[in-house]
Amino acid sequence: MLNNVFKTIVKTMSLVVLLAMLVTSVSASPEIQHWKTSKGAKVYFVPSNDIPMVDLRIVFDAGSARDEKIPGTALMTNGLLAEGAAGKGAQVLAEKFEAVGAQFGNGALKDMAWLSLRSLRDDQYLQPALKNLQNILIKPDFPKIAFQRELERLKFSVKAKKQSPDAIASDRFFAEMYGDHPYASPGTGTEESLQKLNLQHLKSFYKKYYVASNAVVSIVGQLTKAEAENLVNDLLAGLPAGNPAAELPEVMALQQAKTIYIDFPSAQSTVMMGQVGIARGDEDYFTLYLANHAFGGSGFGSRLMHEVREKRGLAYSTYSYFSPMRQAGPFQIGLQTRNDQVDEAMKIIRAELDKYVAEGPGEDELQDSLKNITGGFPLRIDSNKKITEYLSVIGFYDLPLDYLNTFVANINKQTRVKVNDALKRRIEPKKMLTVIVGTNKS
Repeated sequence: MLNNVFKTIVKTMSLVVLLAMLVTSVSASPEIQHWKTSKGAKVYFVPSNDIPMVDLRIVFDAGSARDEKIPGTALMTNGLLAEGAAGKGAQVLAEKFEAVGAQFGNGALKDMAWLSLRSLRDDQYLQPALKNLQNILIKPDFPKIAFQRELERLKFSVKAKKQSPDAIASDRFFAEMYGDHPYASPGTGTEESLQKLNLQHLKSFYKKYYVASNAVVSIVGQLTKAEAENLVNDLLAGLPAGNPAAELPEVMALQQAKTIYIDFPSAQSTVMMGQVGIARGDEDYFTLYLANHAFGGSGFGSRLMHEVREKRGLAYSTYSYFSPMRQAGPFQIGLQTRNDQVDEAMKIIRAELDKYVAEGPGEDELQDSLKNITGGFPLRIDSNKKITEYLSVIGFYDLPLDYLNTFVANINKQTRVKVNDALKRRIEPKKMLTVIVGTNKS
């Protein structure tokens, strides 16, 4: 039976949820406060008094791009942090968060790894949650039993990917696109790399990358700046200063078109097409963001969906997007279609890409995209949690502090002339990588 303290927490959380539904947690244009700790951690803070909560996110330059010769290291290191810390096992750590109504999260992508916390503001809940988070961050035990269990789980996941056309296509797409670059390797590792992975690799990785000067801390909540400063200083007190991660090598553009067929026993083929795109902070980011929205980034409103699905019924869905990262991420187009329709679908996509790069969007397409993007933007920053995630991106990629305030204005500055110019400069339809996974009917 729940004790009185936990009943109070449940009631308070219910009130918080209700309040969150009735009010906007942060204004549409939050004012971001920024500073560095004495050990070099970058901090981004937005005070919010609408609801009595604190959202916190700690991001490290410790994603799979740092795996070097053993893919899977970053993911396993991050995942094992909460499996045992300060002598306490995963179950006890989870129960400590649950006891004060806090939510903990962690994960790793190609560029970054993170830990996150959402807690009620009252110190009787917030302070125990922060202490528990601090133990996970500062005092991970890397327990051997948990390592063996999670490693076997990851090995099973990697084997299971062989039965997923999407996973097969994605892994091959990145391998061919990036070659020897760190972005080429799958974050989950490979069967070969996981055989080499051991606890010493994880401990060395943690020691090198989970340091203050390699961290970005984002906070949104019912705190003053002084309280936020004290919170961060206390939380990171036991973390060594260390050194920032080294710069990643520049990504080289594809020199020629390449098409790869991978045989797979399925009724449909998965198609991924693309080339090297842009990095975060690229001067053409807003222009290409708008350009892609009309082409394949707006769902049923996009040109690709109109031509491929609505007019010809060749696929249930098709899309395109830019995925900017620390270095240039991919520009990618994708769909699934019947094996006997692959050639026709690819012919349409290539023709539409050629036409779009040559002519750009029509004025109606451009205006619809402008309205869609700017009209929907407030929903992307309508909660403390979303703002916290944006702060992490701003800090990690060194974007301007007014990024959120000026996003809509930067989109509205774009014109057909700018869009057409950027498309011609940044996309080369004749140098696209294409990966097709399915039964080759040709």
